[in-house]
Amino acid sequence: MRNKQKGFSLIELLIVVAIILIIAAIAIPNLLRARIAANEASSVSSLRTMNTACITYNSTYGAYPAALANLGPVGAGNTPTSTSSDLLDQVLGSATAGTTGKSGYLFTYTSASPNAIYTVNANAISENQTGVRHFFTDQSGVIRQNSAATASVTDSPL
Repeated sequence: MRNKQKGFSLIELLIVVAIILIIAAIAIPNLLRARIAANEASSVSSLRTMNTACITYNSTYGAYPAALANLGPVGAGNTPTSTSSDLLDQVLGSATAGTTGKSGYLFTYTSASPNAIYTVNANAISENQTGVRHFFTDQSGVIRQNSAATASVTDSPL
């Protein structure tokens, strides 16, 4: 009587591994593109939030904030002031030197004296990995984008 072994042969296992590798090779680039798109959408949403916070700050205190930190949270039990107005969350409102990062993008806030205008740039922290496009907004509230270089007021709006 012949002894029949149960299980898979080496060739069958190699074929299964090859199929899994082919599927992975197709899926990983799509995953990376989806992540870049999500990071870009998050940065645009953050810019909208910053615009709203700056306009609210301007209507309350009569000028745009000097730094993102002025829009940040206040301590527990404290009243909002012009130096910490509680209009942005801890991530966006805790910037030092006008720069903060979120979702693969670095946000740079500048305000011109006497705080009559402001600009915010959003640039990918790691080009072509966390984002492809660069974004810009100012007191007009229009969000602009540039795929090649840092966006400015002359670039096309979204």
